[in-house]
Amino acid sequence: MTTTTASTVHPAELQRRLTEDSELMLLDVRTPAEFESVHIRGSYNVPLDQLAEHTDELALDGHVVLVCQSGNRASQAYQKLAAAGFDSVDVLDGGIAAYEASGGQVIRRGNRWDMNRQVRMAAGSLVLLGTLAGQLVHPRLGLLAGAVGAGLTYSAISDSCAMASVLSRMPWNRAKADPSLAALFEQAPTAAQGR
Repeated sequence: MTTTTASTVHPAELQRRLTEDSELMLLDVRTPAEFESVHIRGSYNVPLDQLAEHTDELALDGHVVLVCQSGNRASQAYQKLAAAGFDSVDVLDGGIAAYEASGGQVIRRGNRWDMNRQVRMAAGSLVLLGTLAGQLVHPRLGLLAGAVGAGLTYSAISDSCAMASVLSRMPWNRAKADPSLAALFEQAPTAAQGR
């Protein structure tokens, strides 16, 4: 598969475009729980896994900016959309974190940690637990730290994260009303709704 480089939009440029371009569409590809806790007003939540499965159902005729926490998942979404022939797609440089840090207004509900922070906490805790258990209980328990290290290495190589996938299914990461696929595509424009 050929990868193309995503065109990025600086957070300040996105703020300007939001005031000037009424047809600009923001697609937030984070999990519903992350979206629920903080998002840019007017953005649509289409999680990356569902976007990847149903790219052909979206009707993206105007200018589209993909948003995630840091830019990584939005870049993955860009690859999927570019492969499907969508060419007016940009990625928010630095994600919603950079947007908010540059003074962009966001809607914030609750205080849920973003997925990257949850993965760092879980991985760090497992490494610490494995190291301590290996020293205090039995040396073989120290292998837990090695297993986490191997998982993180694979995660970096494959650009996927099994730990994030598991954590996204935890009760604290469920949105109050976990949207069905039908609900997601009722919000976002689809090919079935016309262009």
